[in-house]
Amino acid sequence: MRMSVAPPPTPSDLLAELEPYVAKALDRHLSQTGDWFPHEFVPYERGRNFVQEPWKPEDSDLPDVAQVAIELNLLTEDNLPFYTLALTDAFGRTEAWGEWTRRWTAEEGRHSILLRDYLTVTRGVDPKRLETGRMDMLQRGWYPEFPHLTPLDGVAYTTFQELATRISHRNTGTVTQDEGALRVLQRIATDENLHYLFYRDMGSAALEIDPSGMMMAIHRQVTGFAMPGVDMPGFKDRAKLMAEAGVYNFRIHHDQILEPVLLKHWRIDRLEGLTDEAAKAREQVMTYMAKLDRVASRLDERSIPVGPERELQTPPG
Repeated sequence: MRMSVAPPPTPSDLLAELEPYVAKALDRHLSQTGDWFPHEFVPYERGRNFVQEPWKPEDSDLPDVAQVAIELNLLTEDNLPFYTLALTDAFGRTEAWGEWTRRWTAEEGRHSILLRDYLTVTRGVDPKRLETGRMDMLQRGWYPEFPHLTPLDGVAYTTFQELATRISHRNTGTVTQDEGALRVLQRIATDENLHYLFYRDMGSAALEIDPSGMMMAIHRQVTGFAMPGVDMPGFKDRAKLMAEAGVYNFRIHHDQILEPVLLKHWRIDRLEGLTDEAAKAREQVMTYMAKLDRVASRLDERSIPVGPERELQTPPG
């Protein structure tokens, strides 16, 4: 007699089952994040009037690669309205899910405020270019459309994205060679790490509730991953500069994002009870990671910055 297979949970069922985990993780987040204020990180005494003294390239104390990296980081933070829309579409707006999205939005908004104020006051980047970029970014409205609108795709994507953002901010702080900018970016990276831990824990819970569904979502998000801003003008050239400087590249994406999340924390290689389709998806993810590792090694050996590959989507800058 053939055993019947239970149908996968619906998106609404998944959200309901994850709700207790969300509430617990939100309480933990609020106990750890603490209050901090952007104005305490900005050296306002260095400020000058831009009308009387227009910005000039020599005003900036930041190396060229640091200007590129920090500006790109700010532009991705500026896209906040569309991230909030994506999370609301994926997770809903009620109960703990809604409370988390609103809190997350408030914290991310603080990041863009701090970055812009610091860059403007210290004349780190051309303020007209910053505003032109912000207007362009928001009018493009980059929106991570999760396949099938499943909450699991939202959990998988945000886990990778938050960790990638944390690493990018910290590495950008290092290349700035500026104590103030380093302090700013480390503060923001601390928040991003807490966001990453929240989503990583949701991923662990989802793997317990619906391992096959989550494995399929992981496959979609790993093989199709792209950070916000990938379609902005000049992204390819900026990404190359940042890759060469060690801010973000294939090696970092493999060693510091995919490998620890997928193998150390989610342990996808040890998952049991997967459907045939999910087991095949896992195999494809492992193959993708091996290919990414080979590409990263080849680029390392040639000292070539990351660029688009036919087989692999370029990791973000």
